[in-house]
Amino acid sequence: MKIAIVTGASSGMGREAVIQIASRFTRLGEIWVAARRGENLLELQKCVKIPLRIFAMDLAREDSWDTLKAALREYNPRVMILVNAAGYGKSGRVGCGDLGGETGMIRLNCEALCAVTHLVLPYMASHGRILQFASAAGFLPQPGFAIYAATKAFVLSYSRGLNQELKARDIVVTAVCPGPVATEFFATEGMAGEIPFYKKLVMANPQKVVKTALRDSIMGKTVSVYGVTMNVFRVLCKVIPHRFLLKFMNGEDLR
Repeated sequence: MKIAIVTGASSGMGREAVIQIASRFTRLGEIWVAARRGENLLELQKCVKIPLRIFAMDLAREDSWDTLKAALREYNPRVMILVNAAGYGKSGRVGCGDLGGETGMIRLNCEALCAVTHLVLPYMASHGRILQFASAAGFLPQPGFAIYAATKAFVLSYSRGLNQELKARDIVVTAVCPGPVATEFFATEGMAGEIPFYKKLVMANPQKVVKTALRDSIMGKTVSVYGVTMNVFRVLCKVIPHRFLLKFMNGEDLR
C-alpha cells in the first residue's frame, strides 16, 4: 500500500500539507497523520477523500516512536511522501523562560524529527519525497529567538546532508524554510503578544507556502523558500557576515 505520513497534522502547515497531498496524489491508499490533538485529526478526515490513519500522540515522547515503529512493521507500507511538520517555538531570552519549554523545542523540533525520519526511511519508496519543515529563522542566529532558530538551523543542515545520503535511493529531501506564516504558531504560549510590524509585512499564506514546498520537492530542490522577501533574506545571510547582521538587528553601531 502506498501512503504518505504527515506529522504536526492537526493545524497549520501540517494540516495544509495533508489537504494538498490528498488533492494532488489521489492514488495513495492512506495518509498517516500524527499530532497530539486527535479531535482535530478526526475533523481533518472530513476535508479529504483519502482515508486517514490517525496517530493521536505526542512525538516528543519516545513511546510515540514505538507506536509508529510497530505500525510500520505491521502494515509494511510503501511511503511515497514524508512530511515532518511537527514543531513549536518560544520567544524570549535564554534562561528567562521555562526550562521545559526551551529543551522541549529541541526535543520536538530536532529529536522527534530525526526519530520519525529514522523509522520511516526503511519504508521509503524509490522516487520518494521527504519534506522537513525548517524556517528562514535557520539562516541566521536570532537573539530573543535563539533556541528556536538554532533548532531550525539543525533541520536545514540535517536535511541537506540527508539528501546527499539518499541520492542512491532516488529520494529527495527538501528543507522547507518559510518566513512568518499566518498559522496558530503566533498564538501559542510563549509566542503571544503583538507581532512585530516587519513580520506582519511578510506574513505568508500557509496554502501558498505548502504549494510551493510540494512543487519544489517534486522538482528535486533541496531547499524551498517561499516569497521574494525571504529569498532575498537568504541571500543576504550568505553574503553578509552574520556579526554585521546581528548588530543591525540589535540597533548597534556597525563599525
